[in-house]
Amino acid sequence: MEPHRLGEQVAAELENPEAELWLSPISIWEVVNLSRKNRIELFQNVDAWTAQALLLLPLREAPLTNEVVRELGRMQLAHRDPADNFLVATAKVFELTLATRDELLLLAKEIDVLRA
Repeated sequence: MEPHRLGEQVAAELENPEAELWLSPISIWEVVNLSRKNRIELFQNVDAWTAQALLLLPLREAPLTNEVVRELGRMQLAHRDPADNFLVATAKVFELTLATRDELLLLAKEIDVLRA
């Protein structure tokens, strides 16, 4: 699939009124950490950016539950990043599709993955 088409597929899902959009607190934690390490640059402080981003889209919070943590123990992912493992376990437990650019996560067979 062509790169510009990939973004269109994610955009279509974001605009689909039937789609339920979920966000893991792990993703927010990653933004906070990347900002602290200056690996991403935000146009405002991370708290304000996060608050504004959460207002832009109607998102459901994907809770970090005991079932998600137990799922981590059952998974055999090639990915060693603990945050990414939490995202996969969350997607599996809540039967969600994970939108990602991470090449290793795109290979996850445990869940449905959408290339972002």
